[in-house]
Amino acid sequence: MTDKQITGLTQAEVDQRIQNGQVNQAIDDQSKTATQIIRENVFTYFNLIFAILAVLLVFVGAWNDLTFLPVIVLNTIIGIVQELRAKKVLSKLNVMNATEIIAVRDGQEEKLVQDDVILLQTGDQIPADARVISGELRVNEALLTGESDEITKTKDAELMSGSFVVSGKAYAVLEKVGKDSYISKLTIKAKAMGSVEQSEMVRSINRLVKWVGIIIIPVGIALFSQSFFLNNIGLKRSITSMEAALIGMIPEGLYLLTTIALALAAMRLARQEVMLHDMKSVETLARVNVLCVDKTGTITEPKMAVEKAVSSKNFTGDLSSIIADFAKNMPADNATMKAIQAYFKDGTKTADSILPFTSVNKYSGVIFGNQTTLIGAPEMVLRDQFAQYQTEFEKYAAEGYRVLIAANYPGILTEDNSALKENVQVLGYILLSNPIRKEAKSTFQYFNQQGVDIKVISGDNPVTVARVAKQAGINGADKYIDAQTIKDGEYEQAMQNYNVFGRVKPDQKRKFVVALQNQGNTVAMTGDGVNDILAMKKADCSIAMASGNSAAVQASQVVLLDSNFAKMPLVVNQGRQVVNNIQRSASLFLVKNIFSFLMAIFSLIMTINYPLQPAQITLISAFTIGLPSFLLALESNHKRIRGKFMPNVLARAIPGGLTDWLAVAILVIAGASISLDHGQVGTTATMLLVLVGFMVMYHISAPINKFRLAVMGLSVICIIGSTIFFPRLFSLTMLNNKSLFILAVLFCAAVTIFRWLSKILDGIAEVLVVFDQKGKNMTFAEFKEAYDRGKNNVK
Repeated sequence: MTDKQITGLTQAEVDQRIQNGQVNQAIDDQSKTATQIIRENVFTYFNLIFAILAVLLVFVGAWNDLTFLPVIVLNTIIGIVQELRAKKVLSKLNVMNATEIIAVRDGQEEKLVQDDVILLQTGDQIPADARVISGELRVNEALLTGESDEITKTKDAELMSGSFVVSGKAYAVLEKVGKDSYISKLTIKAKAMGSVEQSEMVRSINRLVKWVGIIIIPVGIALFSQSFFLNNIGLKRSITSMEAALIGMIPEGLYLLTTIALALAAMRLARQEVMLHDMKSVETLARVNVLCVDKTGTITEPKMAVEKAVSSKNFTGDLSSIIADFAKNMPADNATMKAIQAYFKDGTKTADSILPFTSVNKYSGVIFGNQTTLIGAPEMVLRDQFAQYQTEFEKYAAEGYRVLIAANYPGILTEDNSALKENVQVLGYILLSNPIRKEAKSTFQYFNQQGVDIKVISGDNPVTVARVAKQAGINGADKYIDAQTIKDGEYEQAMQNYNVFGRVKPDQKRKFVVALQNQGNTVAMTGDGVNDILAMKKADCSIAMASGNSAAVQASQVVLLDSNFAKMPLVVNQGRQVVNNIQRSASLFLVKNIFSFLMAIFSLIMTINYPLQPAQITLISAFTIGLPSFLLALESNHKRIRGKFMPNVLARAIPGGLTDWLAVAILVIAGASISLDHGQVGTTATMLLVLVGFMVMYHISAPINKFRLAVMGLSVICIIGSTIFFPRLFSLTMLNNKSLFILAVLFCAAVTIFRWLSKILDGIAEVLVVFDQKGKNMTFAEFKEAYDRGKNNVK
């Protein structure tokens, strides 16, 4: 080592590197700023539409028709608050360079730059790519490579940024810092990838909103033009009737319900130490049918543990006592020794001296009298005796254990004289592994029952990974392969044939995810290291352990704050509750949207004015849709998700929407023939839509339980209270005898129409569910069976 390497950089050299930008500064994290979050939630297309509608109503003085605004404001606020909360939690998680690194630079500790000489010790995280110039370290690179083995680094060995020093002490020179380091390059590459596709439910709602957003502009212009220029009903009434149609067509309440349901799920999960980076990810996870997991940190604890000690066939003594005496005298300066000391606790003898472990010898020893007890790597301790004992211990290695040999050496070994010259007496073998998490078996059993395939992807030996997977109760754990043998073009076949993959390189993990997605699977990927980021970004849903690397945490959608994989069933169940309940409630919203669209087209064709006002639409939305939907979304519902979101929703919404349209269309025509005024038609239509709304609510809530009955009862009370105490607010008038008679007749007709349409659509919905499962293999008999089952409401 030269004097310059001992001294480190001079201040002049440091200043030059800072000027050149060669500073070890962490790259900016990928989270949005608070301003970006607020801007993205406030300045949306539909917020713009609602703002324009509000301005028009204010312009004509229709103040009571502004009752739709609180829903819009609340929807925006909830979205902002949830994203800000996620950002706050993320900012508290581990970041790179969390440990204090000592830079040798004229005796001062300063910001690290390229070519700095640093001192690395046990527990440090390596801040930048470096090279050892003096000393020796044992390093864990699991966060980068996925391999949990401790790697010895001596002079001139490369050190990768982000890895941890397990034991030892060494000086190293920084060679690649900041954005040029390995960890930064991988993080930048991950950031450059596009975000994952939205979940099916959110994607379906977005698609619906997109088409509605396109349609409402020409429809709105046409309705206003017809009312104002052709029917000559005046500016105020033309605007209010046009806005009633548009507000009825926009599923703003569905957006609010989805946001609230997802936010409540996020809050419940937060109390269980699970954070959602993106609220919508909980729904994606609920639909996942393939889950890719790592071995270390997910199935196993991130530490070593002794499984058992096995005596050699030629040794009849007490092996456990000998190892316990060994452990009592050795310092716990590495993970292996800590594991041995945790298992063998009853040592009584005090040694005369000890022989420390070195990477050259790969064994350590304890001296008692004229004999040394050794524990270390079999090949280094046995030497010429290796072939004699190979069959004894290799079967354990084949089962995936890490094998250490315990032996007695006839002589005293010291640090200066540590070479083995005589044969050893083999006492037995210590079998180590990463211990299985206590809750792992029950967690994977849950996923097996739910029809979710588990793919174990690890950088470790495939035999080791397969044994661990079998202990954790993962189906098909005996189907394993060394990932290095998989060639390009063979990934999809490999994913079909195997469940356990060992010796996986970081770039292969992403290929595995792509191969699974190409086969039509919805894939979730767990990870805790930089080596997992690319695959996590590509997966439909990504889950990170908070104890892992901060870049992986930032890249994920779901963060397990206590790094406990057993929380996954909880997350899945929350997702199912959200999807199932929103799917049920979305039908209520679409009834209004379908009716409003059909009624708007009917009004244009018949050149009549839209019969309802914005305030009346708000009354219908609030108590036959909004309130019950919100309350029903709180109900526990962990059933498996069946079928596609939009077909399921439309199957329940179309009967109600068509029934509403037919009933109100007949009402408008009948009202014109018997000279009912606009107020009578509007109020009668409102009451008719309320009654049909309760029919739809009853239908989608079946089977009725006490909670659902209470929700319906509360909605009825609110409707009655609103019509009695706030008739002017909701533009309601007292119905005359003609209107009451028409209301009764049309409601009776609506009951029959709704039942008939519901049976047909329920049958079609069940056919679509079965078709989604069987595809082109669906037979006519299965088609008919599914249709009859759905028609009779038997799922």
